[in-house]
Amino acid sequence: MAGIVCYQSSDLLCFVFPCQKNRQYMEGIITPLTSGLGDMEANPWIRADAGPPPAMMSPSQGSVAPQHHESPETGSPATPLMPTPSEKLAHAGRVVRTVILAKVPQMVRDRKYHLRTYRRCMVGSEMVDWLMDQSALVHTRMQAVGMWQALLEEGVISHVCQEHQFKDKYLFYRFRDDDTGMGSMPSTAEKKECEEELQDTLVMLSQIGPDAMMRMILRKLPHERSVDELEIIYEELLHIKALTHLSNTVKRELASVLKFESHARAGTILFNQGDEGTSWYIILKGSVNVVIYGKGVVCTLHEGDDFGKLALVNDAPRAASIVLREDNCQFLRVDKDDFNRILRDVEANTVRLKEHGQDVLVLEKIPANNHIDSDEHTHFRYSVMAGTPEKMLEHLLETRVDSRWNDEPTVTADTFMEDFLLTHSVFMPCNQLCPALMAYYHAEVRTGPDQELVDYALANKKRVLHMVQQWSRIVGDAFIESKTIKAFLEELCLAVSEDCQTWPELKEDLAALEKLMSSMPEPDGDLPVFLSLTPSSILVPTIGWRDNSNGDAKPVSTLRKVRSRASISGTLRRLPKELSEEKQTRRRRIKPSDENIFKVYFADHTYSTLRLAISASAEETVQSTAEKLCLGEDLVLCEVKSTGERVVLKESDVSVTTGLSLNGRLFIAPREHLDSLTPLPEQEGPKQSTCATIELMSSREMAYQMTLYDWELFNCVHENELIYHIFGRHKFGKITSNLDLLLRRFNEVQFWVVTEMCLTPQVGKRVQLLRKFIKIAAYCKEYQNLNAFFAIIMGLGNIAVSRLSQTWERLPNKFKRMFAEFESFMDPSRNHRVYRLAMSKLQPPIIPFIPLLMKDMTFTHEGNKTYYDGLVNFEKMHMISSTIRTIRQCGSEPFNFDPPPVVKNIQEVRNYVRSLNVIDNQRTLTQLSHKLEPRRS
Repeated sequence: MAGIVCYQSSDLLCFVFPCQKNRQYMEGIITPLTSGLGDMEANPWIRADAGPPPAMMSPSQGSVAPQHHESPETGSPATPLMPTPSEKLAHAGRVVRTVILAKVPQMVRDRKYHLRTYRRCMVGSEMVDWLMDQSALVHTRMQAVGMWQALLEEGVISHVCQEHQFKDKYLFYRFRDDDTGMGSMPSTAEKKECEEELQDTLVMLSQIGPDAMMRMILRKLPHERSVDELEIIYEELLHIKALTHLSNTVKRELASVLKFESHARAGTILFNQGDEGTSWYIILKGSVNVVIYGKGVVCTLHEGDDFGKLALVNDAPRAASIVLREDNCQFLRVDKDDFNRILRDVEANTVRLKEHGQDVLVLEKIPANNHIDSDEHTHFRYSVMAGTPEKMLEHLLETRVDSRWNDEPTVTADTFMEDFLLTHSVFMPCNQLCPALMAYYHAEVRTGPDQELVDYALANKKRVLHMVQQWSRIVGDAFIESKTIKAFLEELCLAVSEDCQTWPELKEDLAALEKLMSSMPEPDGDLPVFLSLTPSSILVPTIGWRDNSNGDAKPVSTLRKVRSRASISGTLRRLPKELSEEKQTRRRRIKPSDENIFKVYFADHTYSTLRLAISASAEETVQSTAEKLCLGEDLVLCEVKSTGERVVLKESDVSVTTGLSLNGRLFIAPREHLDSLTPLPEQEGPKQSTCATIELMSSREMAYQMTLYDWELFNCVHENELIYHIFGRHKFGKITSNLDLLLRRFNEVQFWVVTEMCLTPQVGKRVQLLRKFIKIAAYCKEYQNLNAFFAIIMGLGNIAVSRLSQTWERLPNKFKRMFAEFESFMDPSRNHRVYRLAMSKLQPPIIPFIPLLMKDMTFTHEGNKTYYDGLVNFEKMHMISSTIRTIRQCGSEPFNFDPPPVVKNIQEVRNYVRSLNVIDNQRTLTQLSHKLEPRRS
């Protein structure tokens, strides 16, 4: 660390300050109006000196008349958010009250407490018991509390003294009708009608219950929130767009000061242009208009956007007026004092290391003990926020490799080394990391006592050797398969062998290094070949490892011919696993060096067969085709989809064959003739349903075989493929073929459901098929195959299926309730909060909802810069690694669910679910749907 000066930070990389010299740090932190529509000053046409607050104007002038808006405080969590309940919640309250009076009228009665009588009320704990008895959808008491809280926050029910939010305790609550004296005993017809509606009502309440619980916590005063409640708020903040750029420490600070604010009426003015800035707002629900004097409404902000921050940062007047665009808007609010305090705290706990006057490392000082309220802050750890790759590597070697760091109980949550090694390909690829490690290994100090020089050199060598072992453990297959790493290990092993004569202490590390090298595979001999040859079949190798009785693993490679829907150019298809009572073959991960035989088509629908490595680029594919057929120049490679859409591939695109859409084909043509390319007839997909075949198969067996296949695909995906996919695989020259196949599978299952439903002409058969799909989805959920579960339910929610009203009307109520429950599980509101809560309670093995994980990583990537002022934004790497750890956790245990009872056609089921035949043209599917059930006039 020679030549480095340590400073207390006066300006932050990951937060904002009013100083003009630090304005570059504000970029990406303050949401710009053009992208996130955050603050007025971020847009060039909006100025702080744009004029006085808008005066009284007519609607035609685009502005609004100032009004007195409601108090920002919304009272205690027991106070209704609005004067009267919404129609939806009022109806839900009537249904629940009617059913209770019909089935358990003793729940609603007069009760005495402390010599006082409370008329027609219920007990909170009894209300929770009743809800849990009514539906399997209500799994926990906390979930039931949330459903009652949803009714309480709109005033459908209330505490008898208007004092408490809903609690699972001996507290008295009554329905609004009983509270106002308007309640009456329901008639027999009303009871019957409400009993029929009850399950749908409970589904609706279960969907909005988690949001109601969140609002209840936010409406508490900050000092009244428990540690668990603060953690719930913090987890919610992780998924809010406006806060993406802030460090996790700042988000935890915000969780303790955020306040909830709601306004019932559209047109309410939150603040006027020119007002003093007192709060920063984040839109939780609803939307607002941004109004500037003389310009009218310049933009609209929606859920997840923020506004009002720059007025606090710059201590300037408001640059625009904010007007509610719709009723019942809800906000998170950070007041000025809290905002400034958090800025000061973050500033005080940020340390910058400088070299030659430039920042090279930005650290955040964090208390090492887990108890926030503890007075024992004697131990701190430093979390890396940003830095140069070389300085972060040096910091890692000097602070994280030492085993004493890992043994310290107060720092078990530190993930810097794991995050660095999982994401280093983004900012320090192997061809840079390996030489840097060798340089550190050989580093010497020229001055100092002899013994200190010896100790320093030995410590450096041991750190590198220990880090290499950790690198192998954390990264796994990507480590042992890298040629760059293999060459680095050979050089390192030679250096350690020579140094062992001077430092005998290295002999143990040398043995570990040699053992690691012996585990690395030799260069591939006979490369596996993935074939796509004829319209009727695809030749595919099944490659894996069989365990012999003596425990040795031997390679297995078989080539089999399997029936397929058509020739899919460049598409890798997999055989079912070799299953027997004693032996089982495991799928092999696709490698860049694997060869692929595929077709490239021409405008006249003739084709040429090519044999190239999976890692071949689009440019290499064009060159090979041109050389083979002596074609001219200016040729381009293009995917033609079944819809007729043409996607021209970039020359740098790699593994193009696995990135095709479901029924896509590769075409080659001169650039000026691209318009002449048309889809092949086979791309249209099947003409007949396989409903008769599906009926003969066990739903549980189909779900089990689908899960086995999906589990194989999931286990073949390496974490690096997610990074390559999100950041752009052409930037790395790396393949994402295994991830491509897994993402294809989701789309395949989704379109399979729609295809089969739209190709089944008889309404009775469609009803049976609909029941079948719902049962398969239920079993997939039971096997924790959430990827297939989502695909099936989203397929049933496709417009081509959901509009088949005659089919859905004939579906038994039991299956309607099941489907409604599944839809609530998939509810996308609040960033799939219901799904995420459920996922947190599951134990591996799990096949997660892959598209959502990809969305999370894309959100992190696009919402955060990779570099700030030449420094790597390591907060972004922390967030990406968090998603990767989720995937790792899901696959950390082997698939060990008990198989269903053996059926005779098990092989037929296995083959069927692995070679689904689908139509992926939405227009075609919609047309088929309208032929089945024409639109009602």
